[in-house]
Amino acid sequence: MSNKNANAGAAGGGAIYGLGIFGAWVYFFQQADSFWEYVWAFFQGIFWPAFMVYEVFKTLGG
Repeated sequence: MSNKNANAGAAGGGAIYGLGIFGAWVYFFQQADSFWEYVWAFFQGIFWPAFMVYEVFKTLGG
């Protein structure tokens, strides 16, 4: 018995994460005004889940 679809969910999650990166880049690039803010926006777009979790914990903590 073959289990061909064992990794199908992982591929879908990667696609959603990739779309999230592009969406985050659009959002953060719209907020940037200077060269270094654009550089920072690039990294924020890549690591947007970490920033989102940090902000949620900061809000819940106080």
